[in-house]
Amino acid sequence: QVQLVESGGGLVQAGGSLTLSCSASFGWYALGWFRQAPGKEREGISCISSDHRSTYSADSVKGRFTVSIDNAKKTVYLQMNSLKSEDTAVYYCAADVLCGFGVRDHGLSRWGRGTQVTVSS
Repeated sequence: QVQLVESGGGLVQAGGSLTLSCSASFGWYALGWFRQAPGKEREGISCISSDHRSTYSADSVKGRFTVSIDNAKKTVYLQMNSLKSEDTAVYYCAADVLCGFGVRDHGLSRWGRGTQVTVSS
């Protein structure tokens, strides 16, 4: 069964840290992280290619969030530091995204179900 599963979300105080994981049951060439806050559009925040050649971080998270990859485990991590209340959202990972100057679903990307991150101020 093809699966893409996010984990690691939760409740954290402002200034704190969380690490999200995205594990895939299939191979992929680029994986992206997106988030959607209530009443807002989905935002692509980070991505990485399986060969490590392409990475991207949105300005809103640059310097605070770091994406990394464990190829053997087919798992990508999003280390989130210095969290702010505006980081509160459902975080999704998607496989086989367009990753480079931004991160986008090209229409055939596969998506996880999301994990909630809540940052209390």
